[in-house]
Parts: sequence; structure tokens; C-alpha cells
Amino acid sequence: MVNVNAVILVGGRDFNRCPLASRLPTALWPVAGKPVLERLLTHLADQGIERAAVCSSGEGSLLADSIRVDSRLHVTFEDEPLPVGTAGSLRCAAQDGAEAILLVFAGPTVCPPKVDMLLDAHRQGQSELTVMLNPGGDDGSSAGWASGIYVCNSSVLEHIPRAGYFDIKEGLIPEMLAAGKSVHAAVLPHHAGSFRDRRGYQLALANYLANAWPQDEGMAYCRDAAARDVWIAERAAVEPGARLCGPVVVMDGARISSGAVVLGPTVLGRNTAVGKDSIVVNSVLWDSARVGSGCQVRQSVMDREAAVPNGAVVEDKSVACRPAGMLERSACWLEAVRQNVAGRLLNRFGPQLDGLKAKLPAWMCSDRKTVLAWLASCVILAAFFWSYRAGLTELWSLWMGSDEYSAGLLVPFLAAYILWSRREALARCRIRPSIWGLFAFAGAQMVRLFGLFFMYGSAERASIVLSIAAIILLLFGWQLFRKVFTTWLFLCLMLPWPNIIQYHVGLHLQSWATSSAVFCLETIGFEVMREGNIIHIGSASVEVAYACNGLRMITAFFVISGLVVLLVDRTWWEKLILLISSLPIALLCNTGRLTITAVALTRLSGQFWDDVFHDFGGYAMMPLAIGAVVIELWLLTRLTAPPEPQQRIIIARQQG
Repeated sequence: MVNVNAVILVGGRDFNRCPLASRLPTALWPVAGKPVLERLLTHLADQGIERAAVCSSGEGSLLADSIRVDSRLHVTFEDEPLPVGTAGSLRCAAQDGAEAILLVFAGPTVCPPKVDMLLDAHRQGQSELTVMLNPGGDDGSSAGWASGIYVCNSSVLEHIPRAGYFDIKEGLIPEMLAAGKSVHAAVLPHHAGSFRDRRGYQLALANYLANAWPQDEGMAYCRDAAARDVWIAERAAVEPGARLCGPVVVMDGARISSGAVVLGPTVLGRNTAVGKDSIVVNSVLWDSARVGSGCQVRQSVMDREAAVPNGAVVEDKSVACRPAGMLERSACWLEAVRQNVAGRLLNRFGPQLDGLKAKLPAWMCSDRKTVLAWLASCVILAAFFWSYRAGLTELWSLWMGSDEYSAGLLVPFLAAYILWSRREALARCRIRPSIWGLFAFAGAQMVRLFGLFFMYGSAERASIVLSIAAIILLLFGWQLFRKVFTTWLFLCLMLPWPNIIQYHVGLHLQSWATSSAVFCLETIGFEVMREGNIIHIGSASVEVAYACNGLRMITAFFVISGLVVLLVDRTWWEKLILLISSLPIALLCNTGRLTITAVALTRLSGQFWDDVFHDFGGYAMMPLAIGAVVIELWLLTRLTAPPEPQQRIIIARQQG
């Protein structure tokens, strides 16, 4: 076929969405051991094509070094530094101007159709450009999906600008139709298997295994007589007790341990390993990938030399290869130790755990491991309270003796209520203890040791909440830790500030409270004179003491706002507004309290009234603050709620 040339369009890397596509262009993703681009070029050579141009944007050298080009095919790599679009790539590939029929393929095409069929469809359409569509399913739901394959005459190059970005679908086809040219559409006999992401790659590979495999591979693989559509290479090892259900391809050097289950469509690349009692379902493992013992890998793709640790669950993900450092290797070793200890405990105390399940709530005892995790948490919690009994006693004394942080006494009980309100969602979290919690706990104890050695009480108190987070991560794992992370942040509100920070912040708040109270008094008509933090109003003098700086009200308001944010069902930005607004509300309420106290003391005198306004004035502001929060929620609802259907009709008519 002298006058038929192929143009293969290779897209760039897909950064920030798929880790595999960020590392490797999709045209180089392997299909049963070979890059999909190499398979496409070999297919074209088998069909009699002699010339092909591979067009890419900055990936030409990588593509040329990563594939083996068939000697029957003359391949040129067109590397454009800037994106030029699919039609622009066609323009660059056909610069010689020779009359020819151009076959345009997407680089990642797993099951390309025969060239004769494409040419026949193009001739029957009697048009300059033929768009090849993938066939629909039985219900026709996917009919008309683009296959990324086009057949065109070289005359279409006249409609492509000489420079700049230009696409086939959005640019060339509309340009040709506007010029009165004809564009034909034809349906392929089978799906071409073109893909752009991981899920499309898995679907294309499943279609390839169901239709083209093993005809394309000759006799390199032997069919397993005990299973259907299972193909195992000669140098692969499948231990007795492993179960495989096809279509499954096991390549050279792969090893499947006893008790493992592999369900197709699945491809295990060269030198891959599936650990004992692991499950691999509808996944692709590239060369040298490792799946540990007791793992579950579902609908996923693992990169070359990627590893899944023992007991991990990977579902609908791309597992990229990360070089293991000393910390990762230590974590894997400790995870194996944890698995061994947990297994021994389950074997030793299994009957006792089954008897205990009947006495616990259903959401606490879904299996033996869950019961063991709750028992371990009770033991560790008791050890935690015993270890921190001195620090907790000191914290209790600060709550009871400090007006600024008396609201911290309510925080643990409110946090417990928040967790109780979310108990159903927390019960659905999979308990998967993480060994990283042990490192976090060691870090928390280092903070505690620093506080004890240098006599920093705030550091020792901070280690309390850090240890709580580490224990949650150690016993229950990352999934539950992410669910309770916001509640853990709320728990931090129970801690007093370090003394030096509290002192300097309190001085600034005391000065601001005095200035704002003087401003309010002058605004309402009083003659006021300020002397430091003393306000002279008429014959009375009011001192804004350090305890009246508003810090107590700020901490209390933050507790209230944090509780409301964690309980209400609002968007994240509404919750952020509510949380940030607690500071100005607290300052305004404190200013209002000082103003009312100063006005009242101009009419009332005596120690009794001083105590009333000083001790109970702050409590009187709490309902005002709560009312402000309620009004703020109401305003956010009114401002963000969509209009009623009748209002939307009126708005549409006005716009029309």
C-alpha cells in the first residue's frame, strides 16, 4: 500500500490527575508486556503499511527509546515543543505534500481494526474525511463514541492553517463543512480500545483479553486446564491453593502464593508477586509490582516496582512506585510484626472474643479484629489516663481557677457528644490499625519530655492531645482518623495558651477594650476621659482590669462556634465564615459589656453592684453571642438558598 501513510497522535502527560499518566505517557502503558504504541506499530506493519509518523509534544525522544520499531516500517517521530492540536499534528506529519491516504490513530489504541476495512469504509463514503466510531452495546447506549481513528485524503491539509493550534473535531471538520466538503462517519466492527485514563485503559485491556488474546501471542502461554481463560507463562509460579478465574494472564517470573485469589480481567506482569491470602480483582500489575499478604486490590493499576503493604486495601486507584526509604522499610517491618501479633492473639483468644461479641453493641463487634481493637483501645486508654494523671489534674485546676479558660472544661464533653452524634458514620469506617501511629506517639512523648525537662507546662499539655491523635491512628487507622480529625482539632480548644502568648495578647486586648468602650460612651453622649486603662465618666471611674480584656469571651465563643460548625450541615465556606466571625462577635460583645457596666455605675454604686456587673455581666453576653450566631446562620441561609420555583420563573421572565 504505497499511497497509505499512518499518523499516530500521542498525547502529553496528564499531570495532577493520575500519578501513572504523570510519570509515563499513556501510549507507553503496557498491554501484556509490550507498550501499546509498539503493538499498534507492529499491527500496521502486519497490514502492509510502510510509513508512519508518531506526533507528540515534547515526548519524541522518550517514545523512540521506549519501543522497538518493526524493521518493515519506516517511523519518524515528530516532536512539537508547543501543542498544535490533532489537526496541527496531521499538518506537521504530512509536510512532504505527496498525495496519499492518511490513517490517523490515537497512540493508546489497544485493538486497532484492519487497514483494509478502514479503506473500504472510506471509499464507500466517497468523502474526503471519514470518522470511525466505536460500535454501541446491545442497548445502543454507547453508540457513536469516538474511536480516535480517522481516514482522510491529503487534500484535507488545505483546510488546516499553516501554524497554530488546530483540532480535528472542533476545527477541521467544521471548516470542511463550511467549505462545502463532505465528512462521512462509519462504525467499526469492534471497539478500538483507545483510552485516555486508567479506567479506559482497564476497559480496553478487558476487551483485548476477551477478543484478541491469545491469538496475538502465539504459543508463549499455556492455558490452565483447571480454570477457564487463564494463561500462565512457562516460568511463572502458581502455588497450590491459589485460585484463578479468567480472563487472567500471568507472565514470566510472576509468583502467586497459596490462598491468593485472582479474578479477571487481570494481567500480572513479569516478576510480579501476589502474597498469601490476597485478592486481586480486575486489576493490572505492571512488571515487578508487589502485593503483600492479606491485601485486597480491586479495579486498580499498579506501576512498575510499586508495592502494596501487608493487609492494605486498594480500590479504584493508581498505585505509583515510590522509592522506599528507611522510614518506609521500618514501617513495613513493624506492620508485619503487628500482623503476626494480632494473628497470634486471635488464634489464642478467639473463643473468648466470640463470647464477648454477644455482650457488645453491634457497631462495636463486626468481627474479631474489631473486638480486639476496642479491647486494646480500652487498655491503652486506661494506661493513658494513668500516665497523664498529673497533667490532667493540673489542667483541671486551670479550668477551675482561670476565668479565661473555664470554657475548656466543656470541650471534652462536647467532643464526646460530637463523636456520639456521628457514631453511625464512624461505625462504617474500616478498622485498619496503622503502624504510623506508633511513630506519632513517639513524637508526642518527645514533646512531653521537652516540656518536663525545660518545665514548659504548655508543651506537656499539648502532648495530651497529640497522644490522643496518635492512639486513634495506631488503633483504628487512617480512615477513622480522617473522620475524627475535625473533632480532634476542636479538642485542642481545651488547652490554655502558653503564658507568654497569653500575657502579650491580653495586654493588647485590654487596651483595645478600653479604647472601644470609650468610643461607644462618647458616641452615645457621655463625657469621658481616659487615663491608661481607667475610664472617668462623670463622677464615676471604671477600671478595665486585665481580666476584662475579653480573652475569656473569645475562648468561650470559639468553643460555641466550633460546636456549631461541627454539628450544622452547611458548606465548608459557610462554616469558615461562622468560625472566623466568632472573633469580632466576641470583641463587640465584650465592648458592649464594658459600655453597659460603665453607664450603670454612673447611677449605681456600692460593692454589691460592682460584683453583679463584673461577675455576671460576662454571662449575660453569652445569650447575645448565641443570638448573633443564630442570626448569622439565618442570613447565610437567606443569601445562599436558591429561589423558589415561582421566583425563578419571575427572574427568568425579567431576564428575558
